[in-house]
Amino acid sequence: MSLKIALVHDHLAQEGGAEKVLRAFHEIYPEAPIFTLLYNPQTMGEDFKKKDVRPSFLQNIPGAKNHYQWLLPLMPAATESYDLSDFDVVLSSSSALAKGVITQPETVHICYCHTPTRYLWSDAHSYIKELPYNQLVKKAMPIILNRLRTWDRLAAERVDKFIANSATVQQRIKKYYGKSSDIIHPPVETKKFKISNNIGNYYLAGGRVVPYKRFDLIVQAFNRLGIPLKIFGEGRELDKLKSISKKNIKFLGNVSDEEKAELYSNCIAYLHPQEEDFGITPLEAMASGRPVIAYGAGGALETVAPGLTGEFFDEQLWEELGDKIIRFKPENYDPQQIKNHAEQFDIDNFKGKIKSYINEAWQEHN
Repeated sequence: MSLKIALVHDHLAQEGGAEKVLRAFHEIYPEAPIFTLLYNPQTMGEDFKKKDVRPSFLQNIPGAKNHYQWLLPLMPAATESYDLSDFDVVLSSSSALAKGVITQPETVHICYCHTPTRYLWSDAHSYIKELPYNQLVKKAMPIILNRLRTWDRLAAERVDKFIANSATVQQRIKKYYGKSSDIIHPPVETKKFKISNNIGNYYLAGGRVVPYKRFDLIVQAFNRLGIPLKIFGEGRELDKLKSISKKNIKFLGNVSDEEKAELYSNCIAYLHPQEEDFGITPLEAMASGRPVIAYGAGGALETVAPGLTGEFFDEQLWEELGDKIIRFKPENYDPQQIKNHAEQFDIDNFKGKIKSYINEAWQEHN
């Protein structure tokens, strides 16, 4: 029997790790439609234009595609509005509200959870503090978030099976939703990355330039070290970081996949100062044979092997990071061993695990 599968994603408004997972899902199930709150073709890759993307009613609100954060109170109703009655399996990709879809009793709903909704649970207080809005908005937010938190907890009950992307997320799912989960690490396209014999004189960091990524630690450390540093990616912290950076730090903005692969393969080491639920960029660097210096928390504990593929620093302080860089000896690392380690997270392994998981879940359900 060929299962009829639907994919559900929070929103398609910006590129990130969750969107890479969604792409992998669609490669496994190319006939599956994608239900999402909003879809912005201008900010997403060309490949999504060829897919069957079905946005919610929020898509029809003027300005919604670029200012969707203001529609937060409407998102639960929009999530519940998808008609999924024709599908055997619903596979949701959720770091926010996609888990809350309503399915038929005979449908199996499997949620690949990138994290329980950060702004409702683990990061609730810091989220409000960091909002770039006036105090009136910030005072109203706890009331809105309280209502959403209640909905989110009940929405988790609608999920038949949770897949966590890491042990860190598995613990959060248990704590906030009271649900057990199975771990399948996110996919890394390791074949896109190559080992280079021409190592440059720079360290590298990259991704969305937002506060929790802690690029500020790297900038503070390298301002004092004077060593060349390159940072790729864009985000709301970019202008602030540029304004405090010295000439040895270069901000590259968004780069192509080919440019990023070259940056990885030629760097001394990749820097990962944040606590991520998983973290794909360190594995992309390792797939290029380069060691990683990471903050020793979260998903990095599952991907970085100290002494083999990189090193940890213990506190999120620029002094700690700077000290680690000063003592770092890249010649102690074997690029081929690093790449071999990264290949266990390859996208082909991920696809095989997801397909087996869904087939087993469907058999259990029936």
